[in-house]
Amino acid sequence: MTGHGFVKILILSLVLSTVFVTLVKSAKFDELFEPSWSLDHVVYEGEQLKLKLDHSSGAGFGSKSKYLFGKTTVQIKLVEGDSAGTVTAFYMSSDGPKHNEFDFEFLGNATGEPYLVQTNIYINGIGNREERQSLWFDPSKEFHSYSILWNQHQVVFLVDETPIRVYSNKEKRGGPFPKDQPMGVYSSIWNADDWATQGGRVKTDWTHAPFVSSYKGFEIDGCECSITTTADQNQKKCSSATGSGSSSTSSGVTTQKAKYWWDEPIMSELNMHQHHQLLWVRANHQIYDYCTDKTRFPVTPLECEHRP
Repeated sequence: MTGHGFVKILILSLVLSTVFVTLVKSAKFDELFEPSWSLDHVVYEGEQLKLKLDHSSGAGFGSKSKYLFGKTTVQIKLVEGDSAGTVTAFYMSSDGPKHNEFDFEFLGNATGEPYLVQTNIYINGIGNREERQSLWFDPSKEFHSYSILWNQHQVVFLVDETPIRVYSNKEKRGGPFPKDQPMGVYSSIWNADDWATQGGRVKTDWTHAPFVSSYKGFEIDGCECSITTTADQNQKKCSSATGSGSSSTSSGVTTQKAKYWWDEPIMSELNMHQHHQLLWVRANHQIYDYCTDKTRFPVTPLECEHRP
């Protein structure tokens, strides 16, 4: 490949990666969300919202609507100082025992020790798909963005628009994939000192309470689903297969234009730049991956085969 060609490909990959950034809708907290429990532990400070954890309670909030595919982002500044035993979570979830769920869980640590981020995916009520990574910055010093992108091809967890995990649709090979349950967007802070820090060996020091996580930059761009519509109606509404737009290629072939940006062909997998970012995260920050845990999974789960 010539240097000229490489530069063109690099520029294209960088342009494609900005799709994750530009095609989102932001709003104030109360336009999209509402406190869901312990309202006295939810604090409003201008454009920021804070969740507090003390010995009496944690707190949480949830979206007013549920969505079938799209992208959600929030900027979070995690608990400063000694956060051992605490967990701050940002996640999407449907309802019921057979629910689907995509989790960011930020595991606190003792002062000076790094935060860990654990991601997990539940499909039809079954989880046990944990990955853990360290971060390349201190998430308690300033705000950073955390995003979940979900379409019919993949679920992508992003930190400051860098993909740290991809779960691809492997249904053709028999692997499960979440695609039919609308999901709400949630966040919470709670005490989990029975497992969160060094396997539960380090407990929460309540003399440092209240523990506070701060939020701003609330964004959801997804296909909103009414609670009064059926699953089939939601599928039809939120599927780009029902889109009416079309476009023509240079060869004169007419192709169907996706109704939603997250269903465009370039969103079906990571581009080259994002793939390199993911490989960098795995090489430098991956701590645990259920796909390689032969003790828990002597037989490799189907979805772990041929990963990006």
